[in-house]
Amino acid sequence: MTTQYHLILGSQSPRRAELLRQMGLDFEVMPLNTDESYPDSIAPKDVAKYIANKKANAVNMASLADNSLLITCDTVVLVGATILGKPHSIRQARTMLEQLSNNKHSVISGVCLRTKHQTVSFSDRTDVWFKALSYSEIDYYTQHYQTLDKAGAYGIQDWIGLIGVRRIGGSFYNVMGLPTQKLYDHIVQLDRSNVTAKR
Repeated sequence: MTTQYHLILGSQSPRRAELLRQMGLDFEVMPLNTDESYPDSIAPKDVAKYIANKKANAVNMASLADNSLLITCDTVVLVGATILGKPHSIRQARTMLEQLSNNKHSVISGVCLRTKHQTVSFSDRTDVWFKALSYSEIDYYTQHYQTLDKAGAYGIQDWIGLIGVRRIGGSFYNVMGLPTQKLYDHIVQLDRSNVTAKR
């Protein structure tokens, strides 16, 4: 995939970087350490997009090249109206996985695309159904895999996804943290609108 923009991924997530590489994109990584808090007035379904925009707003675009396109993202897991963020301990990770066990949850990823002249933000939602997870399965996963850096304490690409996910409705890659199909379409649209504006 080619684009006129110099892409900058404002994320430390190795999963998001790998997905961009698989999309055939060249990009620079700019790790951001942004406060991910949000007002209580924000609807749970809008939190991921709000934080993605917050991350983008923390970057001084004037310091970047004119053709820069900054990509920032955030992902939340919803059980009903309850947001499951990144667990702070193994005990909390186990509690989250117990909530997901034999239950449906939603994964919402928010994305903000920002140039010096334009900001576009969007989100994508995927529903995920887990089988009933046993205590030993949850214990094995939390002991052998990284759970503290993932919303909802799991990665669908990990062991727990292979043995625990019964079905999903929506984009698999969105659950990994990047709605690749929507991202591709938005980058293409930005390219086309920029070319048109230059004519």
